[in-house]
Amino acid sequence: MLMGTIEQSLIFAIMVMGVYITFRILDFPDMTVDGSFPMGAAIVASCLVKGVDPVIALLLATLGGCIAGFITGFISVKFKIAGLLAGIIVMTGLYSINIKIMGRSNLSLFSVKHLFSGEMNSLIIIVIAVGICKIFLDFLLKTKFGFVLRALGDNENLVVTLGVDKNKLKIYGLILSNAIVSLSGGLYAQYQGFADVGMGTGTIVTGLASIIIGESILRNKRAFSMTTVVIVGTILYRMIITVALKIGFNASDLKLITALIVVGILAIKNNGLLKDRKGVKKHA
Repeated sequence: MLMGTIEQSLIFAIMVMGVYITFRILDFPDMTVDGSFPMGAAIVASCLVKGVDPVIALLLATLGGCIAGFITGFISVKFKIAGLLAGIIVMTGLYSINIKIMGRSNLSLFSVKHLFSGEMNSLIIIVIAVGICKIFLDFLLKTKFGFVLRALGDNENLVVTLGVDKNKLKIYGLILSNAIVSLSGGLYAQYQGFADVGMGTGTIVTGLASIIIGESILRNKRAFSMTTVVIVGTILYRMIITVALKIGFNASDLKLITALIVVGILAIKNNGLLKDRKGVKKHA
């Protein structure tokens, strides 16, 4: 059970990296991820059933996420639609698109070749995937593009004074975020052995819960990279869910547990019970 929890945590950590980009870096409440996660699973499942190589299927899933993120960003900046509403619109449309991709509401992968059907250990495959995403994002956020992207969420006017098109930059950020989320969905479908159109429900809440837990535990953000905070937070979140199931909660209660976790940590944090060292010293 512990090994399975760690493996699932690492797969979801990839998804949470994508959520972090929109919610923490861009300050953009992107609900698209609830649709791009199952879209990645749908694309991978559809490709694998047709005999496509599992790695190529993941790349196609990533491309699908890019398109979803582009659409959300385009309708938000082009038609002046609020980010939250734009994400909801695209998420709603993706539900039907995902069914069309698979030809049905779900697809089984137990009889086809995929990444986890070989002899290589599942954890090794997942660690490699997470490692690639972590190294890529850590590098990207240290580039000029990464610095400008982070500046966009903090101060749009500063980005404009630098001569950067803030609308294009926002679209690029949404493309990157949903590409990563879709990649996670494709990997998760292969791990689970099936793809379902409803497997993305609650993705955004799961991502937020993991981010909040990670930031609460690793409060010194300068000492840890964004990806490290995300990975630690996701593992702890999945551990909490596993313990909840172990002590007798039903699987149907997990969404409620997640909501309570988010509310509880935010309530504690906002009431000053979770202080960094500087805050505690100042208060004293």
